[in-house]
Amino acid sequence: MEKKTTKKTVTKKTATKAADKKAMTENREPDAVETAKDAKLLATATTAAKSVKAAVVKPAAEKKTRARKTADKKAATDAKICVQFSGREYSTDALVQIAKDVWEFDLGQDPADFHSVELYVKPEEGQTYYVINGETKGSFWI
Repeated sequence: MEKKTTKKTVTKKTATKAADKKAMTENREPDAVETAKDAKLLATATTAAKSVKAAVVKPAAEKKTRARKTADKKAATDAKICVQFSGREYSTDALVQIAKDVWEFDLGQDPADFHSVELYVKPEEGQTYYVINGETKGSFWI
């Protein structure tokens, strides 16, 4: 039985090959739809090839950038505030220096850890309230 099944499959394969050869040798005209599809594919391939060729031939021009000078555009106004009361005068620089001294000597902190300070001057009480680094609160006499 094995020989018969083998012969049948060989016969079927030979018949398929013969049918394929016959279809290839026939001079048949392609359908209009197939021709249109082939034309679209050819046009797309040609356009893609041209764009790739143009990209290879014309390298992109390098843009040169200049460093922007932001320091020139800053406002050149300096503000200095002085608080005067009861015959005394304190500038903002003097009040900040007092706050730094309080930070270093009274609170025993490292001067390098002093980053920011908010000062609230109350001349009627003779006191300046501070908030150092957003956390430490207190006051000193002026």
